[in-house]
Amino acid sequence: MTAKIPSSVWVLGLVSMLMDVSSEMIHSLLPLFLVGPLGASVSLVGLVEGLADATALIVKVVSGVLSDRLGKRKALATFGYGLAAATKPLFALANAYGMVVAARLLDRIGKGMRGAPRDALIADITPSSIRGAAFGLRQALDTVGAVLGPSLAVVLMLAWANNFRAVFWVACVPAVASVALLVMGVTEPNAPTKPEDRPHLNLDSLRRLGRAFWWVTIFGAAFTLARFSEAFLVLRAQQAGVPLAMTPLVMVAMSIFYAVSAYPFGKLSDSFDHRKLLALGLAVLVASDLVLSVDGSWPVLLCGVALWGIHLGITQGLMARMVADAAPDDLRGTAFGFFNLASGIAMLFASVIAGLLWDHFGASVTFLTGAALSFVSLAALFFSKK
Repeated sequence: MTAKIPSSVWVLGLVSMLMDVSSEMIHSLLPLFLVGPLGASVSLVGLVEGLADATALIVKVVSGVLSDRLGKRKALATFGYGLAAATKPLFALANAYGMVVAARLLDRIGKGMRGAPRDALIADITPSSIRGAAFGLRQALDTVGAVLGPSLAVVLMLAWANNFRAVFWVACVPAVASVALLVMGVTEPNAPTKPEDRPHLNLDSLRRLGRAFWWVTIFGAAFTLARFSEAFLVLRAQQAGVPLAMTPLVMVAMSIFYAVSAYPFGKLSDSFDHRKLLALGLAVLVASDLVLSVDGSWPVLLCGVALWGIHLGITQGLMARMVADAAPDDLRGTAFGFFNLASGIAMLFASVIAGLLWDHFGASVTFLTGAALSFVSLAALFFSKK
C-alpha cells in the first residue's frame, strides 16, 4: 500500500502558497517600481535581488542549525513567516529605494528563518518512499501562490491605474493569513533526542554530513550560478513591449509551468535516476536562456519563460529530496542550511553579474551568458562521478 502524504505537509504547502501570493504581488512589480517611480538603475535591481535572495539563503544556515539544536522546527518557521508578514507594509510606505532595500532584506531574513526548518520538518514527518512527492507537492502549492499573486497584481494595477502602493497594501492580507494557518494547522512531532544529545555545529557535524551531501551542495550552487533572479524575466517582458500593468503576467506564466511540473517530477524522483533528472533540468535551462536571448515578440518570450518554469519544476523538489536523503536524520536542518548557503552565495554573484551585463551589453548577452554557464554545469555533471 502506497503511503499517503501527511496532512501537515499539505498545510505547510498552503502556508507557502498564501505567503507566496503576498510576496509575488509585490515582487512581480518591484523591479518596475524601483526603476520607474523610485528612479533606480537596472544594476541596482540586480544588486538588490542578489542581496535579497542571498540573505534568505544564508540565514537558512542559522535557522537550520538552530532547528537541529533546539528541536523546535515549527517555532522557527513561525517566526520566519511572521517577520516576512510584518515587512509587507514597508513596501507600500517606501518613498526612496533605500527603504525598499531594507524591507526586501528583512523580508528575505524571514524567508531564511523559515526555509530550512520547514524543509527539515517535511523530511521528518514524511516516509522516505514518498519524500520526492511531498517536496514536489509543497513546491507545487507554493508555486500556485506565485501564479495567483502576480495575476491579482495585474487585475489591481489595471483597476487602480498603476497604483503600486495600493497593490502592496492588499498584499498584507494573505501574509497574515499564512501565519495564522501555520500556527493552527501544523503539528510538529516530538524531538527524537534529548537536548543534551542534539548536535552542535562543529567540524565533526560537518564531516558527518558526508560526501554525498557535499556533492549535492556543489551542484546546487552551480545550478544557481547559472540561473539568476527572475526579476530579469520581468524586465525582459517590458523590453518585448508588454504594457506596464501586464508585465506581472510573465511571472504568472513561469509559475504555471513550474506548478504543473513540480509534483509530477517530484514524484518521479522517488523512482528515477536523480542525475538524469538533473541533466534534463539543466538542458531545459540552456534552452530557456537561448530563447530569451532572442529579441522577439510576446510568444517568443512566453516560450522562454515556460521553459524556465519547467526547469524549476524538474530541479527544485529533486534537490530538496536529495539533501534530505543524503543528510543524517539529526542534521537535516543543518544540511538544508548549508545547501542554501552555497546557493545563496551563487545567487548573489549571478544576479549582480546579470545586472552589470544587462546595463553594459544588453539583455541578449545576459541570457547567452546564463546559457553558457548552464552548459558548463551540464558538462560537469556528465563527466563527474559521485
